[in-house]
Amino acid sequence: MTLAPLPTVVRRLLAFFTRPTSGTIPLALALLLLALPVAARNEARPSKTVSSANTPEIAEKQADLGELRSRIESLRKELSSSEENKADAADRLREAERQISTLQRDLHDLGEQRNRLQKTLNNLELQSQELSVTLGQQQSQLEKLLYKQYLRGTPDSLQLLLNGDDPNQMARDLHYLSAIALTRAELMGEINATLDRKKALAKDAKARHEELAEVEAEQQKRHTELQKQREQRKQLYAQISDKVSAQRKEIGTLQQNERRMSQLIDRLSRILAAQAAQAAQRAAQAAKAAKAEEAARLAEAARNKTSTGRPAEKSNEKNLDKAMDKPGDDTPRTAITGEPQRTKTVEAENRFEPIASDGSFARQRGSLRLPVRGTVAGRFGSPRDGGGTWRGLFIKAGSGNEVKSIASGRVVFADWMRGFGNLLIVDHGDAYLSIYGNNDSLLKHVGQAVKGGETVATVGNSGGNPDSGLYFELRHQGQPIDPMKWASLK
Repeated sequence: MTLAPLPTVVRRLLAFFTRPTSGTIPLALALLLLALPVAARNEARPSKTVSSANTPEIAEKQADLGELRSRIESLRKELSSSEENKADAADRLREAERQISTLQRDLHDLGEQRNRLQKTLNNLELQSQELSVTLGQQQSQLEKLLYKQYLRGTPDSLQLLLNGDDPNQMARDLHYLSAIALTRAELMGEINATLDRKKALAKDAKARHEELAEVEAEQQKRHTELQKQREQRKQLYAQISDKVSAQRKEIGTLQQNERRMSQLIDRLSRILAAQAAQAAQRAAQAAKAAKAEEAARLAEAARNKTSTGRPAEKSNEKNLDKAMDKPGDDTPRTAITGEPQRTKTVEAENRFEPIASDGSFARQRGSLRLPVRGTVAGRFGSPRDGGGTWRGLFIKAGSGNEVKSIASGRVVFADWMRGFGNLLIVDHGDAYLSIYGNNDSLLKHVGQAVKGGETVATVGNSGGNPDSGLYFELRHQGQPIDPMKWASLK
């Protein structure tokens, strides 16, 4: 462990009392022992490192995010308009389910805000306790200094001279008393500073308590609204459940829902591809500028070198140009298509959850986990009631269970959609998307970055689904792929 530098007061006393002419070493050591705990507590604090942000880069990313949100909002409005023109029984649940999702997300955000405030309050309390200990040590040290000064008194220098005392001893005594007076003054300053910090902490803690009370009151209000919305949805669903069930069994209904999903994915893919192309163009321009700058620097260096060094310089420059012109990994990737249809649905239990992981999405094939624990009822490629085959998985799970992102990515869609209820889509890069449907609530907004294993939604049966669970799809370049080829149940 590295010791912090000694405070100014201790250094002064140490310099004085360790001089060869000093005859008061024991008292000096006592003062040092009293001063060191306070010094260690006050001055041995880790310094905070503030990293400077790249303002243009941040502004550029915010502009990209704003453009993405604008495009997807336009897409969402188009979808909503199309849905209204072809309304069915399940659409009567739409507004109630959207409102439930919004209230759940608000409650989730308020819960996180409350946790942050509670941590802040705990930290303030800990700081207050540390300051109380420091203040007690400072006051004890001051008492000892005053007592030592009282014992020695405050003799007049002329009186000491007339008493015929040793002049050297008299000088040491006067210097010693002066050092004690200086130490006392500095201790008084430290005590006042400690008291000021305690007052500031108390004021900050009071403000945080008030903010926490407001958050808790808002939580209670939203919870009441949520209960009201759930009751309304329950009553509405009881009225139209027979009609919803009948429409779900109509031939062609599922195909229409799947066709709408495919259209949505195609539109999203085009938006993401356009944004990726813009980002790649900017990166290419930046690389070109960097290359030109490096070439100019090498040319300037070559001019400053002797003639014997020039061939090597040119060779290095050529190698550099080749390295910078070298293309990346252009290994063609074959789109993964769906597997042949299965004739039987086999249920299996998933007992694992996604975890954080690094690297590209494609490299995680076979090691991913399904988004929620539960029973895998509907399997990719197997027949569905109502016609068609499953293009993803249906995982039966209790309402309210956490749905987690299978890998790192960015939310590119979060809204209600016919047949899929509250739907969330995450872009993982390289044209890979993960899709989470029939949720009770969506806890993320469009544009938000998510990590593998991070909660993004809660399980439900929105969209007119009779069973509580999660509908999950994986898509690459717009085409559905078998999630069980990517995720493991073991």
